[in-house]
Amino acid sequence: MKKYLLLFAFSALALSSCEDDDVEGFEMDMLKGEWKETKEEVISGADNKTVLNTVVPTGCSAKSTTEFRIDYYAAYTAVTGIGATCTSAKTEGTYTYDAEKKILVIKYNNDNDNERPYRVDILSNSELRLMEMFDSIDYNGDQKIDFVYRSYKR
Repeated sequence: MKKYLLLFAFSALALSSCEDDDVEGFEMDMLKGEWKETKEEVISGADNKTVLNTVVPTGCSAKSTTEFRIDYYAAYTAVTGIGATCTSAKTEGTYTYDAEKKILVIKYNNDNDNERPYRVDILSNSELRLMEMFDSIDYNGDQKIDFVYRSYKR
């Protein structure tokens, strides 16, 4: 009986200590696909809570998409125009993703070698929220850098 109890204890310990070693692959699988921006928010750097400004895409710009694939391909399709007359332009590039640090870095081919780092705030099968980690400025004049968050849906 003691042998079975000891075997059970070691089995339970071994099973409870297992972790998914491929978190990055799992999160990249959730990231893949086309995303539409639902809003851009400027959040106060003083408390990282107060919303200073919100922009919701409307008209043609609401049709713009950002695409990620698991082969590190990224593309942004900008849709512009007035009324029912919309035109689109696609920009392609690559990205890297660090699942441990939650950092997504996008580099588009026509962006003069600029890499655009984002912190992944929310990532699920239907929702993505990124905080820009570049070109940060003080929007409200309180001497603290404010943050731009972009929210996406599938």
